[in-house]
Amino acid sequence: MSRSWTPAVLQDAAAHGLQGAGGLAESLIQYLKSSEFVGNVISAVALIVLSTAFYKLASRLIPRLFRLGRPREEGILDEAALARIKHQDTAITLARHILRYSVFGTVALVILSIFLRQTLPAVAGASILVAIIGFSAQSFLRDIIAGFFILFEGQYGVGDFVRLEPTKVSGLVEEFGIRTTKLRTPSGELVFVPNGSITGVTNYVSGQQRFTVEVQLKDDGAATRVSRSLEESASLYVSPPRLISREDREGMVRLRIRVGVLPSTEWLVREGLVGRIKAAAGEDALLAEPLIYDVDSSSLGRIRRLVPREKGG
Repeated sequence: MSRSWTPAVLQDAAAHGLQGAGGLAESLIQYLKSSEFVGNVISAVALIVLSTAFYKLASRLIPRLFRLGRPREEGILDEAALARIKHQDTAITLARHILRYSVFGTVALVILSIFLRQTLPAVAGASILVAIIGFSAQSFLRDIIAGFFILFEGQYGVGDFVRLEPTKVSGLVEEFGIRTTKLRTPSGELVFVPNGSITGVTNYVSGQQRFTVEVQLKDDGAATRVSRSLEESASLYVSPPRLISREDREGMVRLRIRVGVLPSTEWLVREGLVGRIKAAAGEDALLAEPLIYDVDSSSLGRIRRLVPREKGG
């Protein structure tokens, strides 16, 4: 038998709804005033204080554990020692991130278990958890999985100078976390890049781009002026400009200059250093425009071994 929705029936339903809402609000107020709720709050605060103290202590112990037997950085280190230091720094930052997420997740779950004894807070807590999982779990898991593959494949680590795509951000890796990578750009900005958004990585293994500038001059006086100009503004370069060879021929002096700059700052060579060389030599003393090479000799040797040789070569 169907029920007709007359005005009297609607008024009765509305009254029952108001009574239900009022009862829900009353039960919530009673719960907030109860000794059980106060005890739960005290337990949660104590847990937060203890977990914070544990996190600070553990975050200080982690670097000391990973840096046991670490070579001193005051002297000149070889490539193997530098690689070991980078691996240690990467492990330190990764362990700190894992510790942070582990402590936060454990504390959150324990606090929820304390308050979810009541039906009303249980419903509210479940709703919050569903909202968090629905909005952020997908991207969060994607970032973590991408970070795992970056670490597993050794694409980069702390101390490497990289260029990330598609953001085209270049900088020194200061921290590598399970979810984000923190870069410091040459101009000093800190950039946080989610691991899941990275589609390509250029790793400048040596930490710099090396260039060789070849200059052809008419006379010895111009060569002397160019050599003196190399000492100016040396602080702008990772490896200051230095003369690596000089070749004197009849009516010509050929200079080869080696310089290293931070990746993405090659304009310091192509514009700054070249302009300084031209100004020191003078337009009349230049036989040709300075020629710039940016080929790494070790990389070129590897490529040569992979290129098939021609017959008779």
